[in-house]
Amino acid sequence: QVQLVESGGGLVQAGGSLRLSCAASGSIFSIGNMRWYRQAPGKQRDLVAAITSAGSTIYADSVKGRFTISRDNAKNTVYLQMNSLELEDTGVYYCNADVRTGVTSGYRDYWGQGTQVSVSS
Repeated sequence: QVQLVESGGGLVQAGGSLRLSCAASGSIFSIGNMRWYRQAPGKQRDLVAAITSAGSTIYADSVKGRFTISRDNAKNTVYLQMNSLELEDTGVYYCNADVRTGVTSGYRDYWGQGTQVSVSS
């Protein structure tokens, strides 16, 4: 099995910064795309940022220029550096990854348990 564990969430004032981490562990052969999603109270879960195994990135328009996604392939870890945080960034942040567990297996979709980010005025 594969586990994704997020960390780094918390309470921060508007304009502040937080860095989220998500470490994958277990029966991992390789990891493809890794992503961060956000779910605000009463809303659907939306993609915030994604990164390929080669390091190409995409961002939601609402976070461009403020958030940076990165990964350490040797540590099977993805990060989300969040700067200039706004009230609208509040929500539960989920890590998502496409993982192969063996040389003959295809990619499967795994999720972390989520970490709360709360931005106050």
